[in-house]
Amino acid sequence: MKKILFTGGGSGGHVTLNLGLIPLFQQAGWDVIYIGSKNGIENELIKKINGVRYYAIETGKLRRYFSKENFKDIMRVPLGVFQAWKIIRKEKPDVIFSKGGFVSFPVVLGGYLNGCRKIYMHESDVTPGLANKMSLPFVSTFFTTFADTADYVTNKAKVKNVGPVLTDRLENGDTEKARDMCFFNADKPVIMFVGGSLGAKSINNAVIKNLETLLEKYQIIHICGKGQTIRAKCEGYMPFEFVDKEFKDLMALADVVISRSGSNAIFELLSQKKPMLLVPLPSTSSRGEQSLNAQSFKKQGFAEILSDDEVSEKLVQKIDEVYQYRNDYIKNMSEADWKRTSNKELFEIIANE
Repeated sequence: MKKILFTGGGSGGHVTLNLGLIPLFQQAGWDVIYIGSKNGIENELIKKINGVRYYAIETGKLRRYFSKENFKDIMRVPLGVFQAWKIIRKEKPDVIFSKGGFVSFPVVLGGYLNGCRKIYMHESDVTPGLANKMSLPFVSTFFTTFADTADYVTNKAKVKNVGPVLTDRLENGDTEKARDMCFFNADKPVIMFVGGSLGAKSINNAVIKNLETLLEKYQIIHICGKGQTIRAKCEGYMPFEFVDKEFKDLMALADVVISRSGSNAIFELLSQKKPMLLVPLPSTSSRGEQSLNAQSFKKQGFAEILSDDEVSEKLVQKIDEVYQYRNDYIKNMSEADWKRTSNKELFEIIANE
């Protein structure tokens, strides 16, 4: 029986791809193990999957800025490397797959030190995260979502651009079902705000502040995130904390989508040819990867950008602009030559290479 070791964590974006790949390897008869952190989201999510052995190691957050916590975390990294080395020495995986996040570097290095040479790594954003940058010398293949990521890598021979790894969850949405769900009519266009599973406070606040003005021209779907305080629904305004199966129907109904600019989210919008207004996470909350993602899409004519600190003041103006030129964005997206990969296709690459 072949064996694969997955790693990645710290945020949902560093786990989601692994969640899609693991069942495919299990169905093909592979033994699956996972190395993650003790308290990260990956611990909770992976342990729900039957048949996966989960190992927790010490992790130190890899910061790009000065913090006194760096002195504590710098000691956790070598300890994590040693723990990962011991686990890998015991388990002897044939393949290691890393999705990134600060837990991944000790695993990649531990695998390399054990002589594992089939180490694959995936990056969702334009620029590699710090953990992936540190891991790059020790991996055999570096899968990228954006072709431009190769510009940030010295050893380009390792880079394999596979495009976004997308599921079919947004295919075949039913606009009439969504219209009935929201009690909307067919006379006004529909604008959808997507704050993510945890919401986006600045976007949510901007919606409420500008709601009356927006409702003069548009009908509003507002996916605000679990636990967020929102206005009660009213004519032309339908708020949701979270949607799952209905998301494809709501997406099909939307004429313009306002969203953060995480890689997976914006490529899903591209796959559905939805004109976008992107509000990247501010630099105080990220390393700036969302801003670069958004700039890439704007450069290709797929989207417009609104900064987080201007979202309340300029929201209506920018939505009007995107809606007015929506057909141009749709045309650009329809004519774009871009690569995408399914979980199944990525599985085939890893399993058979």
